[in-house]
Amino acid sequence: MIAKNLETVVETAEAIPEGKVHTSDYLRKIGVPEIAPATSPFDPGYDPVTLESHLDQSSHLMSLLKISMACWIIAKEAATRRKIAAAKKYRVPTVTGGGPFEVAVAQGQLPAYLDLCADIGVTRIECGEGFTDMPLKASDVVKMAHERGLQVQFELGKKHTGAFTEEVISQLIEQGKRWLDAGALQLVVEARESARGVGLFDDQGNFNAVYADRFANTFGFKTVIFEAPNKPSQFALLDHFGREVHLCNVRLEEVLRVEIYRRGLHSDAFAKDNLRPRRPA
Repeated sequence: MIAKNLETVVETAEAIPEGKVHTSDYLRKIGVPEIAPATSPFDPGYDPVTLESHLDQSSHLMSLLKISMACWIIAKEAATRRKIAAAKKYRVPTVTGGGPFEVAVAQGQLPAYLDLCADIGVTRIECGEGFTDMPLKASDVVKMAHERGLQVQFELGKKHTGAFTEEVISQLIEQGKRWLDAGALQLVVEARESARGVGLFDDQGNFNAVYADRFANTFGFKTVIFEAPNKPSQFALLDHFGREVHLCNVRLEEVLRVEIYRRGLHSDAFAKDNLRPRRPA
């Protein structure tokens, strides 16, 4: 059945006429700038066909695809490998979620986990201490990953201790510097799946812009990525920082909504000076 569905998709794609008037030309005419991919969506366990369809539709908008949680480890291995292969086909780098890393460290099986990630074919692993305490040095972890051809990013913040405080922010910034010095490429600011009572968001989901500025001012948008798992968190970060902010943990079906907001094409974003496209002269 899946093979037949894929054949239908391929046949349909080949039958679609290219047309003479294109969306990219129209976007330029209404003043929407070209924007480098700055959204890292996550796959919480979709089937391969669904993931491939989203890649076909939105891969040009994706900076990095997170194969999230531990779902990829217990799914049929062939399906997981097919997902990674699809991302490579569309030239979208992949990263595993931080949870499996923490479990591997706690169980004394980090080398085995890194061997698996490398063989599966992911581009990068995410490290963190969201629900465990890690005894290993950042430099040792990064060295082990690099020996297997894997990149590293680190997630800042605990998952179960509530919203950040001033003291916690200072500690996380120092922790982030240590991981960057060790060779990590990017830092992720925790928000879980709720953006409520965690990280930059209080128990009501209100966004702490002052704390967010500290991360952005210290590390810059190319290095720090903000988890934005739902509409309020996505819009709050884009409203505050503008279209350059890098968002992650965005559900695949929400990528296009995030990107029209980033470009000022959403009705709420069109009223924002830092998002609304400039009218061409």
